[in-house]
Amino acid sequence: MKKLFQTVGIITLMCFSFFYTEKTAKVVKEYDEIMIEIRKNEKNYYNSAKDATIINNTIVPGLVGREVDASKSYNKMKRYGKYEESLLVFKTIKPDVSVEDNLNKYIVSGNKNKQAVAIVLLIKNNDYIDDVIDILDDKKVKANFFFEGSIIDDNKDLIKDLVYDEHNVGNLGFNGSYSDSNYTWTNVYLKKLQSKSYCYTEKENKEILDICTLNKNMTIIPSIKLSGSIDKNFKNKLQNGSIISIELNDTTMNELSTLINYIGSKGYELKTLDDLLKE
Repeated sequence: MKKLFQTVGIITLMCFSFFYTEKTAKVVKEYDEIMIEIRKNEKNYYNSAKDATIINNTIVPGLVGREVDASKSYNKMKRYGKYEESLLVFKTIKPDVSVEDNLNKYIVSGNKNKQAVAIVLLIKNNDYIDDVIDILDDKKVKANFFFEGSIIDDNKDLIKDLVYDEHNVGNLGFNGSYSDSNYTWTNVYLKKLQSKSYCYTEKENKEILDICTLNKNMTIIPSIKLSGSIDKNFKNKLQNGSIISIELNDTTMNELSTLINYIGSKGYELKTLDDLLKE
C-alpha cells in the first residue's frame, strides 16, 4: 500500500510539474518581443465570417473569415529570429450558416461580393461536346458540364478528362428525372472523381430537392437561362455571382465565344461552381 501511495504521489508530482512547466512556457511566450508584436498587429488581419443568406427555400453562399494563428506564427518567427509579417499563419473562421450545412435549399447565386460568374452547360447529347471543349481551351476558362445521366454512363473516360482538366461535372438525371434508380450509380461515380456533386432544376421542385439532399448534393437553380442569342435581357441580368445555364444548340454554340468574351469584358471571372460557391 505504501508503494502505491508513493507511485500515486510521483505521478501527481509529474503531472503538476508538466502542467506548471507548460503554463510557464505560455507566459514566457506571451512576453516575448515577437509575440508582443504579433498581438499588436493581429487585429489588422482579422476578417469576420459572413453567414450564407437564406430566403425561403433559397440560399446564397456567405464568406469564411480569417484570423491570425498566434501560436503557429510565433513558432515560425522564433526560428527566423524576429517578427516578420510574411511569416504570419492564418486560420479560417467558418460561417455559422453555411451552404454545405443547408443542402435542402436551392442555390441561386454565388456570393455577391465576388466579381465572378459560372457557366453551366446543359448537355443532353454528344453533338457539341468536342467543340465546346475546344472553345473553353482556347479561351483558357473553366465551365460546368451538366450531363444527361446516360452520357455519363457511356463516356466515363470523357468525364474523367473533364474533371482532370479542372472543370466541374453535374448530373441532369435520366430523361430529366432524378428518381430513376440509375441516378444513384452515376452520382456515386461522380463523387469518386470530385469533392462536390450538383443537381440542376430551373424552378423549385421538391422531389428533385429531396432526392439530391438525400444524396448529399447541392441543387442549383440558374439566375440566368440562355437558349438563344445574347440579348439585352441577358446583359441586364449579369451580375456578381450569376449562374448562367446554357442549353447547347446551334445558336448558343455559335455565340459561346462571344459570350465568354463579353463576360470577360465586363470584368467578371469565369469560375467552376466549386470556386463560385466557395465560402
